Amino acid sequence: MLSTNIILPAFLGIILIVAIIKKVDAYSHFVHGVQDGFGLFNDVFPAMLGMMFSIAMMKESGLLDAIANLFTSFAGVIPKEIFPMMLFRPISGNASLAVMIDIFKTLGVDSFAGQMASIIQGSTDTTLYVITLYFASVGVKKIKNSLVIGLISDLAGITMAILLTFYFFS
Repeated sequence: MLSTNIILPAFLGIILIVAIIKKVDAYSHFVHGVQDGFGLFNDVFPAMLGMMFSIAMMKESGLLDAIANLFTSFAGVIPKEIFPMMLFRPISGNASLAVMIDIFKTLGVDSFAGQMASIIQGSTDTTLYVITLYFASVGVKKIKNSLVIGLISDLAGITMAILLTFYFFS
């Protein structure tokens, strides 16, 4: 049985052996890839920073709690702690993951809200993040119907996650 501690060094060794056999300068290609990565980081970082700042402002100002209370008044059967995750999931994976971890810490991993948060995390994607990052990185200016379709699919994923949680865990 191959040890997991050996997989990454073996993979790197295979890459170096193939580079030697094909007479490719692996180091210069590696350095060029790092330079391209820094360029992408410079393009993407301002949008990520702005997104993280706005999420932190909503959380610290109490607006997030007010929105959760509003949603709870309409859909009281869904745990109150889930609504911030439902709001952040289409925007930022890290923000929704932070909300899920907070649910785990306060209510527990095996709580109903924890199970629902886990299913939502796996059932949806970060639509706005994907559109912002990937479309911008390849220079797409007109997103056409991508945003609407992505948000509809997020709504469907969140709805099904909630229904499946009630079906399997209540």
